[in-house]
Amino acid sequence: MDNNAADAKETISYDDPDAPWNREYSADEMAGWNDGVIAEFRGNDGQVGGDYAGATLLLLTTTGAKSGKPHVVPLGALYRGDTLYVSSFIEGKYPAWYHNAKADPQVRIELGGEKFAANAEVLTGERYDEFATWALAENSLLAEYQAKVDKPLPLVVLTRTP
Repeated sequence: MDNNAADAKETISYDDPDAPWNREYSADEMAGWNDGVIAEFRGNDGQVGGDYAGATLLLLTTTGAKSGKPHVVPLGALYRGDTLYVSSFIEGKYPAWYHNAKADPQVRIELGGEKFAANAEVLTGERYDEFATWALAENSLLAEYQAKVDKPLPLVVLTRTP
């Protein structure tokens, strides 16, 4: 686990009322939320401020399962040793990026100032169970959230491709 993840693990709780995911936002604020984060990320070699200051983010570009168009979403870059993976909190249904990765696992990653192609492996079955046991033990935010929802959190391993 990198230092940013370790620091976040010790200082942020899922139930923290000041955490970005626990604040209320207007529909207008939410509509452009990712656009501002993406622009700031790209303008600053992967560094962002505000609610995500100090966090290691990546931009995941998937191909829309229905539209066929590229979709970009900022996500926290999580690591298990050298294995890069992503997850997210879910509200009733899985996010579009997850469905897109299931439909077409060829994705693009922007991490820091680097851009590369990757394969997105949506974990299922025994591989999911083993990885989730580890991830929930290592990431208190994911564990706290998983305890509050019925569906298993999405776990997707990202492997660089040539």
